[in-house]
Amino acid sequence: MSYKNNTKQRNKSIQGLRSFKDTLPTSVKRIIKKKGHIFSETLNNWKYIVGSDFFKICYPKSFKNSNKFAVSTLLIMVKRGHEVEIEYSKNQIIDKMNGYFGYRVVEKLKLLSFEDTQTSFKKTTVKNKGATNNKYIVKLVNIKNNKIKKSLIELSELFKQK
Repeated sequence: MSYKNNTKQRNKSIQGLRSFKDTLPTSVKRIIKKKGHIFSETLNNWKYIVGSDFFKICYPKSFKNSNKFAVSTLLIMVKRGHEVEIEYSKNQIIDKMNGYFGYRVVEKLKLLSFEDTQTSFKKTTVKNKGATNNKYIVKLVNIKNNKIKKSLIELSELFKQK
């Protein structure tokens, strides 16, 4: 890869194969450097950081980096009923996070609870044997062009088979 000074522009251009990092716009690079890396690493290694017990009952939702007015905060979603366990172990989670990254990444944890109602997804049965609803059947009947009407009816029959 060779660098070429472009005489018409101020920027240097890179000839040859470029890495993905070099092709990203500078604004995207800044965002990734600021918080994208920390949050993605936290998501990938959450089970290692908090342990398998807490991994089952909580997960990180977002990360806000520190600025002039606020400290860096990790927002954690916790199953309802387990908030007290996570609240008591906040300091341990912060210490493990900072130990994992090697520097003071997280200074504060916020908890949000959510209902964990596991719904089993069942295949819904169609009440009407035709794939189209009654209001669409009326619209199909009102179509004057026979070729279009026939093709739409065949299409609805194909949906019915699936």
